[in-house]
Amino acid sequence: MEKKVIIYTQETCPPCFAEKEWLKANNIEFEERDIRKNQSFMKEVMDLGASATPVTVIKTEEGKQVVMGFNEDELSVLLKK
Repeated sequence: MEKKVIIYTQETCPPCFAEKEWLKANNIEFEERDIRKNQSFMKEVMDLGASATPVTVIKTEEGKQVVMGFNEDELSVLLKK
């Protein structure tokens, strides 16, 4: 089952950097969306109900969506790593 991972970030966010490094170290492909470089990404984060970065969105082929912050244990379970 293929999952799409989107991470909303900003340059001055240490947890964003840590999550990107964790994803790379675990060979998980992801799309990064910097909320400071694109206002539509900021709107997407607000629409998700999030108030801090990183915001991670995991979409499955079945159309399900999980929205969360950076949590290594939870990501490991969701992404089966």
